[in-house]
Amino acid sequence: MKISASIYSDKKRPLKEVITDLVSHQVDLLHVDCNDDETVFDDIALIREWCSLPIDLHIITDKPSKYYSLLEKYPVEYITFQYEDLKQPIKFPDSITGKKGLAVITPTDVSVFDEYNTFDFILIMATVPGQSGGKFDPINFKKIRDFQRKYPTKSIHVDGGVNGEVSFILRTMGVSSSVSGSYLFNEPSIGQALMNLTKRNLESHFLIRDFMIPIAESPVIKECEITLKSVLETIEDGKLGFCLVTDEHNKYKGLISNADVRKTLIREFESLPKINVSGLLNSDAVGLNQQETVNDMLQLIKSKSFPITYLPIWDDEKNAVGIVTFVNLIRGEL
Repeated sequence: MKISASIYSDKKRPLKEVITDLVSHQVDLLHVDCNDDETVFDDIALIREWCSLPIDLHIITDKPSKYYSLLEKYPVEYITFQYEDLKQPIKFPDSITGKKGLAVITPTDVSVFDEYNTFDFILIMATVPGQSGGKFDPINFKKIRDFQRKYPTKSIHVDGGVNGEVSFILRTMGVSSSVSGSYLFNEPSIGQALMNLTKRNLESHFLIRDFMIPIAESPVIKECEITLKSVLETIEDGKLGFCLVTDEHNKYKGLISNADVRKTLIREFESLPKINVSGLLNSDAVGLNQQETVNDMLQLIKSKSFPITYLPIWDDEKNAVGIVTFVNLIRGEL
C-alpha cells in the first residue's frame, strides 16, 4: 500500500523543507489538498522544481470545470474531486492526464461511484475532510468491502485517521493508497511514522469484529448440505478460495479450502465416484474469537509454522460470525 503524505499537515516548517524531508524518506506520493483554492497550483509548480514524486491532488469545489485549464497546465498523477460539494458533473477533457478519482465522506454510499465508473479509483474519507487528526470510523471497513465487490478492478484510496494499526488493516483489505497527515508529522520522525504505517504492529484499538467479513457476506455451507459439487460451487461463488462450514444452528464446524479439496481428491482418486465428502472438512483450522485484537491476530499468525491466508471468526459460543482473509494483501501492495 502506498503512503500519500499530506504536505499541508506540517504547520511548523516551510513547504520546501517538508518536501525535502519526505523525499529523503522515500514517501510514495505527495497529497495536496485544494479547498477551492487555485493558488495551490503555485505550490504544485514549485514541487515540480524540487522533486519528481507523484502528486496526489484532492480538490474540494462545487465547480470542477474551473480547474480543468490548471490541470492541463500543471498535470498531476492523481486527481480527485470531492463528490458532496459538486454542483456540476465532472467531465474531464481528454487532454488531462493522470488517474481520476472520486472522493466520498463516510455517510455517502459508494453507489455514487456508478455515475463515474470510468474513473480509476475511489477515495474514502474516513474522517471529516479538511480536519486534521481525526479518528478513523470503522464503518468504512464495510464501505471498502462493498466497493470491492461492486468494482473489483478499481483501486481504493483512504484518507483520515490512518495510524499504524489502521494501516495494517487497510493493507490486509487490499487498499492501494492511504493518506497520512497529522500522524506522519506528529511522530518523533517521519521515518518512524512511515515504518509504523508500512511494517510494524502497534497497540490495538480495533477488535477483529470491526473489520472482519461478517458471516452474511462470507461463503458458508451447512454441514448437512455438503456434497462435492455444493462445496466447489460455494468456494467458486465466494471467490476467496475456501468456505466456512456450520451446523443448522450456525455453530462453527470447520472450513473447506481449495487445498482440502485437492488433498482429498489426491487421496481418494482411485475411488473418485465414491469419494467421502465429509473428509473435505478441516475441523482444526486456526481461528479467532471476534473479541480479540489485531495484535492477538498477529501473534497467532507468527506462532504458526505454516502460512495462514484466512481465519474463521467465532463468538463466545463458537457460532460462526465472519472471516478475516489476507487474499487482498498482495493487491494492496501493488
